[in-house]
Amino acid sequence: MDITEKILEVMRAEGGALNAGKIAELGGLDRKAVDKAMAQLKKEEKIVSPRRCFWTLA
Repeated sequence: MDITEKILEVMRAEGGALNAGKIAELGGLDRKAVDKAMAQLKKEEKIVSPRRCFWTLA
């Protein structure tokens, strides 16, 4: 499983809007890797930001 799949899995499990630090903590992932993967997910329109610094599934 790659990091983007892990991020999406964590977001599905939590259900609400999360920031990158919380996703890294819950998924046991490196914060910088999460930031990079989330930029890719945003570009692919798989995640959206309902408010500043928080992300949820699109």
